[in-house]
Amino acid sequence: RIIHPPPKVLNSEASRFIFAVERKNVLFIMADDLRTSLGCYDDSVVKSPNIDQLASKSHVFLNAYAQQAVCAPSRISMLTSRRPDTTRLYDFNSYWRVHSGNYTTLPQYFKSKGYFTMSVGKVFHPGIASNHTDDYPYSWSIPAYHPASYRFEKEKMCRGEDGKLHINLLCAVNVTEQPGGTLPDLESTDEAVRLLKSRANSHDPFFLAVGFHKPHIPFRIPQEYLSLYPLDKMTLAPDPDVPKLLPPVAYNPWMDVRKREDVQKLNISFPYGPIPKDFQLRIRQHYYAAVSYVDSQVGRLLSALDELQLTNSTVVVFTSDHGWSLGEHGEWAKYSNFDVTTRVPLIFFVPGVTTNCNQWKTSAFPFIDVFSQSDHNDKVVRNMVELVDVFPTVSHLAGLSAPQHCPEVSFQKELCTEGHNRASTFRFREGRRDEEGVAFSQYPRPADTPQVNSDLPDLKDIKVMGYSLRTWDYRYTLWLGFNPKTFQVNVSDVHAGELYMLEDDPSQDNNTYNSIFSDSDHTVVMKKMASLPPVSRNSF
Repeated sequence: RIIHPPPKVLNSEASRFIFAVERKNVLFIMADDLRTSLGCYDDSVVKSPNIDQLASKSHVFLNAYAQQAVCAPSRISMLTSRRPDTTRLYDFNSYWRVHSGNYTTLPQYFKSKGYFTMSVGKVFHPGIASNHTDDYPYSWSIPAYHPASYRFEKEKMCRGEDGKLHINLLCAVNVTEQPGGTLPDLESTDEAVRLLKSRANSHDPFFLAVGFHKPHIPFRIPQEYLSLYPLDKMTLAPDPDVPKLLPPVAYNPWMDVRKREDVQKLNISFPYGPIPKDFQLRIRQHYYAAVSYVDSQVGRLLSALDELQLTNSTVVVFTSDHGWSLGEHGEWAKYSNFDVTTRVPLIFFVPGVTTNCNQWKTSAFPFIDVFSQSDHNDKVVRNMVELVDVFPTVSHLAGLSAPQHCPEVSFQKELCTEGHNRASTFRFREGRRDEEGVAFSQYPRPADTPQVNSDLPDLKDIKVMGYSLRTWDYRYTLWLGFNPKTFQVNVSDVHAGELYMLEDDPSQDNNTYNSIFSDSDHTVVMKKMASLPPVSRNSF
């Protein structure tokens, strides 16, 4: 098991001055497969006015990273504040309470403190990974809500050029022609607004988690959002080719994309493709359109919070489970350790802290038509943070005690965090780079070369684990031998390595690992590693 540095714990005497003890409601919003393609993250293409408006009144972490770039492991890691090596969930096929430890979740902790906790849409990954119940009744006061129209996501709902219905990747639709005249995220927003109304006059605080299904594939979205992104204005990824020195074990062959009928028609070679350029542009167009569709749902949700006069008493968190490659490095989907798949938006709105409530003349979050304008923000943190930091941070911001950091081995510890409480960053502008700041991610592989199950190997098939460090200066990844029966990593069994020096290579295209480590001096890497905490340094 890779040992990670203990979190920096806020001094209790100092931290009590940062936030009032009054407990706040929590609106926890999570998108699915959303990278940092938002206006508030300096994406010049996307139209995301409602999320940008939220960010303009919030604390924005610019360098937040998921611990594994796939749905169930990332969500369980974030919601338990334990890393994948502690949850022992690297696929979708086990329930952590049985498989590793009876860890307390973020909503469960709030529920234990008297909060009424509710789940709408995709919060936990459904199925075995959350005991087929979304972890009810442990985490939720009432059973989790799932939109009825979601059952059509995997059926033939996409009208092709032949006029027939297909299971396509690209699936912009006329909503009125869909079953029930709706789509999953539209239904989820309606239900979330209904639940907000039901709690508006309650004396008990609430924790409402809303998980949107998009921009996860298929891109089954209202067709009008495509008009925001004319195809002749779209561009390819700046680095659309597979890097020459990328180790084969690091490549993900994007099998979930390949299985779609419209992609199968392209007859793309396995594993490296490439996808024809005209189709690449259409994928990028649909992804961005899906982001704008989610933005509109977020706008509806936030304007309802305003209308119900709940904004002054509610912490709002917006994030994603991981990112998604849009052709960078010749890859699509998630399933890797690159920034495009591990970096996520992370935004905290705290009334009276991130913004002055008295400045709102009428409304903090008026709904903004995505076809009009955007807003921006300068209250940002550039230092590295992780999704395991969310649990302790939102607990503190809401007026609860943040869980204590976990001991080195914590399988028997029900409540603790392997993350950092970031609440202290909210009162002061970021003064300097945290040279010791590190974000950890990891990804499993079944073999040293791309296989049909490389993207999502079952636990029993994992042979290699790629552990990745992200600092200010570099991304450093080692692919190490892994025993799925004992969960042991053999640190002396190095299958491959990656080292990207970010000042000269921000897109992570030029792997310098072999050139650096062929020199017995190792001066460059050792100089960089010297700034890390001792436990991390010993692990790599």
